[in-house]
Amino acid sequence: MNAQRIAAGAALAITIATAANAAPVAYRHVNIDGVNIAYREAGSPDKPTLLLLHGVPSSSRMYDGLMNKLGDRYHLIAPDYPGFGNSDAPSPAEFTYTFEHLSDVMQKFTDAVGVQRYVLFMQDYGAPVGMRMAVKRPDAIQGTIFQNGNVYEDGLGAMWATRKPFWSDRSAHEDKVGAAHASLAVTKNRHLGSDPNVEAYDPDLWMDEYAYLNRPGQAAIQSALIYDYQHNLAAYPQWQQWLAAHRPPTLVVWGKYDLAFTVPGAQAFKRDLPEARVEILDAGHFAMDTRLEEVAVLTDQYMQAHRKTFAR
Repeated sequence: MNAQRIAAGAALAITIATAANAAPVAYRHVNIDGVNIAYREAGSPDKPTLLLLHGVPSSSRMYDGLMNKLGDRYHLIAPDYPGFGNSDAPSPAEFTYTFEHLSDVMQKFTDAVGVQRYVLFMQDYGAPVGMRMAVKRPDAIQGTIFQNGNVYEDGLGAMWATRKPFWSDRSAHEDKVGAAHASLAVTKNRHLGSDPNVEAYDPDLWMDEYAYLNRPGQAAIQSALIYDYQHNLAAYPQWQQWLAAHRPPTLVVWGKYDLAFTVPGAQAFKRDLPEARVEILDAGHFAMDTRLEEVAVLTDQYMQAHRKTFAR
């Protein structure tokens, strides 16, 4: 059924592909509380806005392809969190690396760039950042898109069991967890997951991230966020309640080969959002690695289906 619904958008896909690069991506910076935040922007601000929140250890770069494909019809804006991509990376002694703080910075970012109402597009770390933003300022949220952005315990893969000892005794496990997180093997496997079609993946995807992860100071930054992730799991019930209470138009796009966030996490959205559209793709954790066209079509279909809601 999922494949049939996506195939129904084939003509739309051709239109999107033809329109690629119609609205070029601009690469900008803005200062938020003394931290230089890099961001990408495409499309006209007078069109419906999608705020694209990236995962780990990626950056706004993961959205370049989507922005090229949809920038002629929507306003897309994608920031790098502090410590990621081309944003400043102050040390943990100078900046508190928690998801609460990242969400505060991203909220101030939207104010600084004049984005008042938007659809949240959340991948991985984008979900705990974006859901905190939604709880704090619900009137800003016009809709939600989750791309392997987990908010249900149902979706936690087996790998999360290895994090619990770290959360219980940080000093005893920090070196081991940090070394694994920054290793080439783990960085590569975040993309491949269990996908049997490994030849579909561009190795630059993980080689670039591996280089970023091994910059001076990154170990402490990444470790702080991994440790703080336990508070995201504790907040799941609150975020689920928010979704059920506010019922935003929702699209869930999930790569089924993801080992961190599994398919039951996608299906769980139906409990609180019965009208949500849930699409399971033959893709990994970063679905746009290999299924960019499908994600673009699904996103455009979603935006068109709810265009009256998103109209300014």
